[in-house]
Amino acid sequence: MTDRQGPILDPTRQYLPALMFLFVGSGCAALIYEVVWFQLLSLTIGSSAISLGVLLGTFMGGMCLGSYLLPRYIDIRHHPLRVYAYLEIGIGVMGLLLLFGTPVIEWLYTSVGGGSIVVRAIVAGACLLPPTLMMGATLPAVARWVKTSPEGVSWMGFFYGGNIAGAVIGSLLAGFYLLRVYDMAFATFVAAFLNITVAVIGLGLARQAAYEPTSDPDAGPVRRAEGAGAIYVAIAVSGMTALSAQVVWTRLLSLLFGATVYTFSLILGVFLFGLGIGSTLGAALARGSVNPRVALGWVQMALAGALFWAAYMLTESLPFWPINPSISSDPWFNFQLDMVRALWVVLPGAILWGLSFPLALAAVAAPGQDPGRLVGGVYAANTVGAIVGALGTGLVLVQTVGSQSAQMALIVISALTALMLLAPSVAGESRSKRAPWAGMIMLLAATAAAGLMVRNVPPVPGLLVAYGRYAATWVGLSNIIYVGEGLNAFVAVTELGSGVRNYHNAGKVQASSEPQDMRLQRMLGHMTHLIPDRPSDVLVIGFGAGATAGSVAIGPNVERVTIAEIEPLVPQVVSQYFSQHNYDVARNPKVTIHLDDARHYLLTTDRMFDAITSDPLDPWVKGAATLYTKEFFEVVRDHLNPGGVVTLFVQLYESNTEAVKSEIGTFFEVFPNGVVWGNTNNGQGYDLVVMGQNEPIKIDVDAMQAKFDDPAYAEVVQSFREIGIYSAIDLFANYAGQPSDMAGWLAGFQINRDRNLRLQYLAGMGLNLYESGPIYSAMIAGSRYPDNIFEGSPETLEALRLAIQRMQGR
Repeated sequence: MTDRQGPILDPTRQYLPALMFLFVGSGCAALIYEVVWFQLLSLTIGSSAISLGVLLGTFMGGMCLGSYLLPRYIDIRHHPLRVYAYLEIGIGVMGLLLLFGTPVIEWLYTSVGGGSIVVRAIVAGACLLPPTLMMGATLPAVARWVKTSPEGVSWMGFFYGGNIAGAVIGSLLAGFYLLRVYDMAFATFVAAFLNITVAVIGLGLARQAAYEPTSDPDAGPVRRAEGAGAIYVAIAVSGMTALSAQVVWTRLLSLLFGATVYTFSLILGVFLFGLGIGSTLGAALARGSVNPRVALGWVQMALAGALFWAAYMLTESLPFWPINPSISSDPWFNFQLDMVRALWVVLPGAILWGLSFPLALAAVAAPGQDPGRLVGGVYAANTVGAIVGALGTGLVLVQTVGSQSAQMALIVISALTALMLLAPSVAGESRSKRAPWAGMIMLLAATAAAGLMVRNVPPVPGLLVAYGRYAATWVGLSNIIYVGEGLNAFVAVTELGSGVRNYHNAGKVQASSEPQDMRLQRMLGHMTHLIPDRPSDVLVIGFGAGATAGSVAIGPNVERVTIAEIEPLVPQVVSQYFSQHNYDVARNPKVTIHLDDARHYLLTTDRMFDAITSDPLDPWVKGAATLYTKEFFEVVRDHLNPGGVVTLFVQLYESNTEAVKSEIGTFFEVFPNGVVWGNTNNGQGYDLVVMGQNEPIKIDVDAMQAKFDDPAYAEVVQSFREIGIYSAIDLFANYAGQPSDMAGWLAGFQINRDRNLRLQYLAGMGLNLYESGPIYSAMIAGSRYPDNIFEGSPETLEALRLAIQRMQGR
């Protein structure tokens, strides 16, 4: 027996275990796709904040449209589980098409000149809208199987919680296993298998479970619940504050943990875990709540407290916990610690945001209403807010007012949303003479507490920006002279008591005036313009402190230098603090600064260069590994003029053997004539310059010495002298090896490809290790004097041979 309110015996009870499996599997597949698609498409349209904003906006926009449109265009007479199953099949098919169609997409994108935001948005929309429309439609589709009673609404909350539980599993599974061990193709196959499995089970259930619409498909629209407009506004604001806070928290926690792929997966997993707990609790609360609107209002007020808690913990507490991650013998121990710290900060707010969704459903539900439209409308409103929060905070707010003011604004917004929901109830109590002052007093007290919290949100400490996970070990040891929050990252400049200046990005020193760092940067820059015969046009990937680019720019034969830098604050501000070390390169008339992801720049330009040098962020920083892939090195190779040279920075510190092997081995795959030069510190390996040419490398040492003696190179020679290099023999004595020398050491190395980005997973396991000495010693163990590379007089070559032996400790 049924009525127009739905089945008297709710069918979801009988099939609850199977339904929950469906939503867990669907959520797991969706997050695997999200991780893969963002990684896959960022290779094409770039990994700058703007590009990622376009991807995120498109992804969430598709979810929003899908949830809103399905109940309006799919007839309610269709069995919900059958519709759900077809959507899952469609998602799986689109996932596979996107995986195999990416090369075509990349070719089309670069063919039309994909530099503009409009082109990026079109590409992202064409790729992501079809599958995300279907993803967004799944929850409204199944919602039609329950009635819009308090019990039915609570089941919707449980389904939403199950979907989020699956998303937690998918996020951690993709980040810590599927992509670390396999690649994007394998992860996509797993997600597609989940889609098909869910679809088969859904179709099987649809054959067994009878269905009759829970509302009359031929009746007119059901009148909305009183005050529903305010609920839709509130749930949209809740979505906005949730994603805004996630943006801010992720930026700060990535400083504290290290900005690895594991950190991002962990933070997302914790956030979703809290949402799942909250939605499950909210579902139970919605079932028994007399006034879900009031409950939702107090949840928003509690969120103001949770936002203050997170702001305080992230700035005044966690950075100064007595922790030194380098003493750990296993990276998994640090992951466990990071999980605890993420839960400590993120969980309270995430639970409250999870509570909001089922309470909003209960507050707007009306008898006879189409459950699909109910869920779709609330979900769409929440997602619209999430889009505004993610893009507004990530692209505008943190850059213009900073994280501190952004968190203050979120507390105010949450409190105002609470007042909007609670004030009518308080006013109603006053008119009814039931405890007329109790509600008002509570509301005033909560508002005053929110105001007090806003005034006491601490600023982001410069020590956290500069030293990140090692902040507690640097208290009182460094003078912070600049801190900035840019579009893509926090940056800082510090000065030690010795006068050494450091440039910090991603919570660590990226460049400095320390002798060993300056030696690397100048070797990298000078070798870039000294080796080619005609180094007139040079590309520099990554600005850093500007020392590498400055060393290139002072080359007397260099006529034009293009610097590709992703963070605007670096050339605009940071470079000025190192002007005496970088030859004021940012103001050099030879220099053009291009603000974009360097990979994206090379993919979309038809310019050719005489030399390209790459000084990117550490390979464990999420996204940096895209500048070390075989495919990217091939793009670099194809942009070199005949006789052109490419040089690459490879670090040995804060890394491990497998990561270094991957970097060098992948480079040699594209440049089999490559050469490695070592930069040692106190006789131990520190970092490397890797060099390649399309032709066999030939270096005339006597001709190079002639450049050292040429007055036209006086500034270059002085630059070398400042780092302890006084002749061509001193420079080339840093020879560390070529592919034939390193064949044994490189055995079994893992190629870093676009489709696996293996390096960021390997390097992410070594960011707290300091094993540069042993790595370098093992690497050069098979090195021999290269008769095939150096040319010159017998006396010069003999002197060089002896110098190389001394440098290698032989």
